[in-house]
Amino acid sequence: MVKEGLFYTREHEWAKIEGEIAIMGITDYAQQQLGEITYAELPKLEKQVQQNDELGVVESSKSASDFYSPVAGKVTEVNGRLESQPELINEDCYGEGWLCKFQLTSQKELENLMDAKKYENFLKGLE
Repeated sequence: MVKEGLFYTREHEWAKIEGEIAIMGITDYAQQQLGEITYAELPKLEKQVQQNDELGVVESSKSASDFYSPVAGKVTEVNGRLESQPELINEDCYGEGWLCKFQLTSQKELENLMDAKKYENFLKGLE
């Protein structure tokens, strides 16, 4: 499932923009590929990141996978619920399973991301 109104990366992260804040997580495709998620290592608060910087790791019964920042900014919040409930990423990757929030540095970087239609076409190319 690809959700409309979000921005997507080639590494299967999504970003939802609310003013100067970006909320991010991994996509439905990514969580399906990983399988049952057992642990999420989230970034530290106040961490400054550039677009595509490594942010953390999501571990599953199959493997561990790094996740990357879809935008540049400062980490303002992490989803603390994932410490005790990492399965939220599998159950609701676009909602309760979000990973972290950023104060955006620049809206211009959103041009480097895909909208839902482009991401769906990107996924078709992976089959």
